[in-house]
Amino acid sequence: MFMMEIKIKDAAKDYLANKISPDDVVLLALDDGSNKFSNLGGSCTIGSKFQFVVTDQLDPEFDEPLENNLNLKLYTGQPELVYLTDGLNIDYKMGFLVLSDNSGIIDGAVSVTKYEAPEKTDAELKEEMQTLGNQIC
Repeated sequence: MFMMEIKIKDAAKDYLANKISPDDVVLLALDDGSNKFSNLGGSCTIGSKFQFVVTDQLDPEFDEPLENNLNLKLYTGQPELVYLTDGLNIDYKMGFLVLSDNSGIIDGAVSVTKYEAPEKTDAELKEEMQTLGNQIC
């Protein structure tokens, strides 16, 4: 089985140290409205917006391990793999986490989000996603 690798550069390591503990499960997820962890929506974000979701348990939709130099419990999903290629790395530059690979920058502003189960209904979440999508696209 092929395992994707991501190198976490020193500046990103220092930044993430305050946001991720050794017991956390971290998911590299699209932030384009395509999964339950994203409240963004809109065609302009497809494949170009990512987030690290910090949670306390594995998620069956994110079952692809990402080997990394910090030994984090880091996973991604099949839909995300379409956009991730060789030389994957995360750095921290000018106040932002930058996700890139051998082809260049994938996302220049990756967010880190602590996941909390939503207290809103599906209809409320959909309306919020549509509103945000209209504002950013």
